[in-house]
Amino acid sequence: MSKEKNYVDIFQILTETTRKTKKEKREELLAPLGIKEFFVDGKIAINKRICQGVECKLCIEACPTNALFWKSGEVGIVEDLCVYCGACVLSCIVDDCIKIMRKRESNKIESFSKPRDIIMLESQINTKKRFERVSDLFPKIEEYLKRYGRINIK
Repeated sequence: MSKEKNYVDIFQILTETTRKTKKEKREELLAPLGIKEFFVDGKIAINKRICQGVECKLCIEACPTNALFWKSGEVGIVEDLCVYCGACVLSCIVDDCIKIMRKRESNKIESFSKPRDIIMLESQINTKKRFERVSDLFPKIEEYLKRYGRINIK
């Protein structure tokens, strides 16, 4: 006869508590800005070796949440404020300087570090949305042919 033991995974409890606390703090920080979050999770990193922040500071100006700031000769990040929108990558004059990885609710992971990458990603998303709208507006080929009696579809 085997006894069933109940184990408590303290690491999992601490991890969940930390996530909840971080999420609450994030919501509190973003609430006054009125910015909607589209991503479940994400990461942002700046390559300090190739960053030309001293000369441009364009990413700091482009950030809608002020997650990027100037600190003692380099660009700093307040990750709790970042919504992973990609505005900084679009404005950066150096490829692969700022890298963003973000996860959508559908668990699709997107990552980019060049303006071209984010433009292509947004183009794909918009194309998919346009196709869905158009396909909802117009009848399918079978429906069209059936409606106008061109062909009998069984």
